[in-house]
Amino acid sequence: LNMNKNIIKFIAASLMVTSFTSCMKEFDVEKNYVSQEELEDAPKAFSSLVDAITSNLSGEYTYSGASQYANDWGYPSILIQNDIMGQDIVPVDCSGSEWFSTWYSGSVALGPNYAMCQMPWTYYYLWIKNCNIVIAYPKGEPNDEQKTGVGQAYAMRAMFYLDLARMYSPKTYAEDKNALTIPKVTEETTTAVSTNNPRMTNEEAFKFILEDLDKAEKYLTGYKRTTKYTPDISVVYGLKARTYLTMEDWQNAEKYAKLAQAGYTVMTATQYTSHSEGFNKANDSWMLATHNVSTNTNIKDNDGDGSWGAKMTTEQGSGCGYGANYGYPFYIDRHLYETIPSTDCRKKCFVDFAVDTYTKKVTDPKTGKETEVMDTEKVLNALKANSDYPELLASNKPTLGGLNAKFKNAGGSAGVSDQYVGWCMDIPLMRVEEMKLIEAEAVGMQPGREAEGIALLTAFAKTRDPQYVYGSHTNESYFAKRANNFQNEVCWERRAEFWGEGITGYDIKRLERGIIRSYANSNHPDLYRWNISTTPDWMNRCIPRSESAYNTGITTNNPTPSAPVDNDAEYKW
Repeated sequence: LNMNKNIIKFIAASLMVTSFTSCMKEFDVEKNYVSQEELEDAPKAFSSLVDAITSNLSGEYTYSGASQYANDWGYPSILIQNDIMGQDIVPVDCSGSEWFSTWYSGSVALGPNYAMCQMPWTYYYLWIKNCNIVIAYPKGEPNDEQKTGVGQAYAMRAMFYLDLARMYSPKTYAEDKNALTIPKVTEETTTAVSTNNPRMTNEEAFKFILEDLDKAEKYLTGYKRTTKYTPDISVVYGLKARTYLTMEDWQNAEKYAKLAQAGYTVMTATQYTSHSEGFNKANDSWMLATHNVSTNTNIKDNDGDGSWGAKMTTEQGSGCGYGANYGYPFYIDRHLYETIPSTDCRKKCFVDFAVDTYTKKVTDPKTGKETEVMDTEKVLNALKANSDYPELLASNKPTLGGLNAKFKNAGGSAGVSDQYVGWCMDIPLMRVEEMKLIEAEAVGMQPGREAEGIALLTAFAKTRDPQYVYGSHTNESYFAKRANNFQNEVCWERRAEFWGEGITGYDIKRLERGIIRSYANSNHPDLYRWNISTTPDWMNRCIPRSESAYNTGITTNNPTPSAPVDNDAEYKW
């Protein structure tokens, strides 16, 4: 397909064929879209279309179509892209074998002429088109059998546009309501409109998002789902809480964060640090998830190496995986790790930096000379705090200090020995813990209610660290322009709680934080130790040339990133 033609046509063809080809009588590839008549002729067409809204979030090489691209696994891949742009996720280096180096390095390849710029645009407008088709299907008010599907489509479309608005707007909503975001494509958007479709302002985008969420609330009220892979009313409330948080509408953020919590329980410390089910299986705190299954091409092809599990798990006995065996795992930022108290359970999700110093002296029997070698026994004993498989956790890693041990293989011992089992895992997209922290921040930011917000924050923090005392992290400002000490404390809690889950990147932009990678004993790669006092330009995504060349309404774009070329002086904490 010609990507210089309207993205609307592209996504209709590429996704709808893969979603339910077996149901279709015929598909005219020259049209580049599926007609309403063809849809209605397909057995169980509506249910297939609804399923496609969430089943295509992960598991397929939808963008590249080629299994050798180990950063092409849909929505979970974009979560990592957003977070690694900051400072909390640390790669080994920025060589060609690190599939996320483009985003970490703020590369010019994020500019409009490059494929990595096109990736999120293609994905999001493909998912939006899926939603649009479901919304348009009833040709008016949906009947009772269609209401749930239409409600889910509105909810997911709102989630996608909320992501896009935060990714592409160069200024936060609260700072500038007139800052430009992305074009709006709905079920009513014609080809003629799409050729001259300007970017919405923040104000227009957030109004549209809330309108979709109001409709989702209308259609999903009373719906009882059977799986966490599809949205229900609690997810709608959660998305409203995220939206109002970004808008700094504190009263509504509080209201919907409270509503979203109904029926969920915060993960216990034991659940959070589980060596068998740690972040691989939806539990009573998870509100929305996606997952990989054995039939996904990301699992079947190329040894499963193009999947979330291949990158985010670090124990695998089969010899496969970038995180476990190929020498390209992710680490936690050393300063963030060091600010997590030893009494906080979340510290166990990462290997102690002290492990890299565990050595012993041995004497060569021939020469009598002493040499320093790793004290293997001491290292493996230490790793038992992070893993039931310390030998696997230690093997094939450049260093161990700060190593991610948060995300575990699914399937217990079978998954540890077989990636085709272990990487068929659930991936969190929304947890009730996020709602607890949105509520705390929203309450504390209202006039005269900071003490209430501190109390809510403290109550949550004590579920992770019984010895938590408010005020421990208020100095973690990172040059945040839109945050007071209370918000800094909340933000630190979110960073520790949601490491690797795609939330931190949005917080950087929302609070207008900078990044600090250069400091004493930093574990960030050489030449990428930068301290930037404003939100980095590379976190403002560029609109790809394929869109601006066809859509004359795109008259301005975010600047092509230009990253620093050398380390900065060490920041003094």
